[in-house]
Amino acid sequence: MFLRLALSTLVLQETDASDSKVLTCAAVWRMPKELEPGSHESPDDSSSPAHTLELLCHLDDTAHGSVACVVWEPTGDGRRVISLADSHILLWDLQESSSQAVLAGSASLEGKGQLKFTAGRWSPHHTCTQVATANDTTIRGWDTRSMSQIYCIENAHGQLVRDLDFNPNKQYYLASCGDDCKVKFWDTRNVTEPVKTLEEHSHWVWSVRYNHSHDQLVLTGSSDSRVILSNMVSISSEPFGHLVDDDDLSDQEERRPEEKSQEPPQDSVIATYEEHEDSVYAVDWSSADPWLFASLSYDGRLVINRVPRALKYHILL
Repeated sequence: MFLRLALSTLVLQETDASDSKVLTCAAVWRMPKELEPGSHESPDDSSSPAHTLELLCHLDDTAHGSVACVVWEPTGDGRRVISLADSHILLWDLQESSSQAVLAGSASLEGKGQLKFTAGRWSPHHTCTQVATANDTTIRGWDTRSMSQIYCIENAHGQLVRDLDFNPNKQYYLASCGDDCKVKFWDTRNVTEPVKTLEEHSHWVWSVRYNHSHDQLVLTGSSDSRVILSNMVSISSEPFGHLVDDDDLSDQEERRPEEKSQEPPQDSVIATYEEHEDSVYAVDWSSADPWLFASLSYDGRLVINRVPRALKYHILL
């Protein structure tokens, strides 16, 4: 059965109307069977009736504060969920039979001031036992088995950290972005310095995403209204691309001396997309087509683009 998460805004009216408080909450909804993969009904069929989602349960009763982020476990049966509520990281186990979410573990930020989480990402590696979170300028790693901290990158960015993403092919590599206009790449085994830093944006960077199949392709979206597609080949799982052996060449295709000494490809910006007229808050790759990606801006504009064909064939061939 399909489960999906939804974030909703709940307005709690206090005794004094002037003290109204807005809290962000999370809920789990079930999609109709007709929309599940393999069903005979097409979801874009204009003749089909509108479907109704079934509310299964709420993930929090607001006791822990506003929910900043909700993340599904990347693999497995889809019953484990992490939510970040103010200074709390909460691990939920979804009990499908009873339509309940059981709190399986939790941890809290410790320190001075009112610490709050801003972003989180569940690692697809290490048998899904690690989660990365961001609060203020700090990035932390957590072990979901003990809900204990396993690494900490203090002052990862000069200003607020906005988003995180794990490299799908390299288990220790993590990307982050923030209000210092930078995108940084980290090796969680040695967090003293980033392995790479990008400074292509001129304002806050809200979103960073690795391509699901080709991890040298990285998307970023920013308040400068731009989406940037970068080729981070030097820190990818295939840093030198596909090399053709001399034995594979025919006599007519014999290489020239200068071609044999060709340097490996360098990190570079592939393309900058400027279709948006306002801050780009989210970018993401298609789960079905590795060459397709989307971006969403504050003004409600959704833009879909493709990786340039020349780069696509260069990667594949």
